[in-house]
Amino acid sequence: MTTPLPSAQTPALGHAIVAAALMLPGLVHAETPPEHASISVKLLSYDESQSGMDRIRVRAPSISLIAPVAGVWSVSGSLTADDVSGASPRYHTAVSGASRMSDERKAGDAAVTRYFSRGSLTVGAAYSTEHDYDSRALSVTGTMSSEDKNTTFSLGVGGSDDAINPVNFIVRDESRQTVNFLAGVTQVLGPNDLAQLTVTHNRGHGYFSDPYKAFDNRPRQRNQSTVMGRWNHHYAALGGTSRLSYRYYTDTYGIRAHTFGGEYVQPVGQGWSITPSARLYSQRAARFYFDPVYDGVLGEPFRPGFDSNPDALSSADQRLSGFGAVTLGIKVARQLSRDWIVDVKLEAYQQRGNWRLFDKGSPGLEPLRAHSIQLGLTRQW
Repeated sequence: MTTPLPSAQTPALGHAIVAAALMLPGLVHAETPPEHASISVKLLSYDESQSGMDRIRVRAPSISLIAPVAGVWSVSGSLTADDVSGASPRYHTAVSGASRMSDERKAGDAAVTRYFSRGSLTVGAAYSTEHDYDSRALSVTGTMSSEDKNTTFSLGVGGSDDAINPVNFIVRDESRQTVNFLAGVTQVLGPNDLAQLTVTHNRGHGYFSDPYKAFDNRPRQRNQSTVMGRWNHHYAALGGTSRLSYRYYTDTYGIRAHTFGGEYVQPVGQGWSITPSARLYSQRAARFYFDPVYDGVLGEPFRPGFDSNPDALSSADQRLSGFGAVTLGIKVARQLSRDWIVDVKLEAYQQRGNWRLFDKGSPGLEPLRAHSIQLGLTRQW
């Protein structure tokens, strides 16, 4: 019997294939419709391993479209199909035959934007389905610029409704609802500099536990807040642009996380461009995460004190532990002609408890490694 992985439990790098389903539209909106329509086809291949064992494999083709309409409108949308398989640890890094999984997910999103002289309004919807997990989401985002258009303010609100029915029947007809809020400001600092500050807050209630992990019992409410700053600088002499970012995350699970990101886009002639990137991540463990030290009487995988309080909040999910992670990547793109662009992006990820910044991470966990490759082709007209 296979044990599928719910879409809410996607691996660390897997955010690239599920982001559209539950997120508000991006902060940066052009104040005029796109000049050309474009269609992009992407193919993502993601592989995750631990202790010399292949864990998760994802193959995800996708297609996206954006087009101007009647001079003051634009429409956009995307479709993704994910094929996920492998072995998901039932607790900490322990994998058994019962933790094998195989699943397919189909997801799509669409948005309509109306442009005004000093702003825009975007309405979006998204849907994701697999045989044990369905998600629906709606969002509205607006922007307003100053008279000189050097400052742009953004506000957004969205919501998602998820239905959860795991194949092991741990729970039936469970659900989760989340409301998302977004506020941001983008500031032109000069001819070569652009800065942005974004604040988001999500309020969720319902079923957050992982039904495929042993003794996973999480709170039925999770509130999450982030503050993110970005700074883009263009080097006129080189023709390249650096993009730096910092993100602080906190939630009611007790997780506190820092993300430092940077990439540099450099055109190299004849339509080629190269974009190396690096991301550094560090998080504190959730307050109910327990290290791989088990009950002295019951033994593995029971947490200490399980016999006297079996219903206490607890999780052995490595993604809720304290750890640090490094992602290195490079993207190479080629403008084949005025209308065609091809690109390839490679990323390598590694996560370790002793890489946590500012304090000690969670002990006793095997390093987690992942790599991905994404191929893309874009046509505009």
